[in-house]
Amino acid sequence: MHFYSDERIALFIDGANLYATAKALGFDIDYKRLLALFRKQGRLVRALYYTALAEEQEYSSIRPLIDWLDYNGYTMVTKPTKEFTDSLGRRKIKGNMDIELTVDAMRLSRTVDHIVLFSGDGDFKCLVGALQQEGRRVSVVSTLQTQPPMVADELRRQADQFVDLADLEQFICRDPATRPMRNDRMTSSRRDTYRSAAEPVPFQEQDDLSEEV
Repeated sequence: MHFYSDERIALFIDGANLYATAKALGFDIDYKRLLALFRKQGRLVRALYYTALAEEQEYSSIRPLIDWLDYNGYTMVTKPTKEFTDSLGRRKIKGNMDIELTVDAMRLSRTVDHIVLFSGDGDFKCLVGALQQEGRRVSVVSTLQTQPPMVADELRRQADQFVDLADLEQFICRDPATRPMRNDRMTSSRRDTYRSAAEPVPFQEQDDLSEEV
């Protein structure tokens, strides 16, 4: 990675996309270590994490993660998922946060020098181009190490810098030995969850959100 020490940096994290990328690479992210890594690269102004929540569920394993991030240096941007039935009668859940991330990135671009986008979604190509026209540097974090790659080729080419998440694994991965069992998480109180110094567990496969329209 290449950063200037005096750069004002903002992280924009597409939560569902980053989770899927890390899962494909076979490791869990320690979000405390991730924040510490980018604080060393420059002047970290903001770290924003975007995700949709299924509010009707009695328990979702993403909620402890959301609480922990909210109390430990991240700005959370969430919205409820929407359920609908497609033309074939199949139940779908919509949880796309692209618009929210795009609007916030353009607003915050006035006060930062370098934006780091954690997503491989090709829809963000236009956003990256618009930020560059405003004189901002944009790095994209995803991976080419999966088949197929998790990053869209057009997004990777547009970015000023592409960072493969696989190259960051040693700096931001979570020790599997520290991962609590699901039953422990369900019985612990919310206060213990977001006050704990230990990292929460990212949401599980059953919490994956379809972003089909």
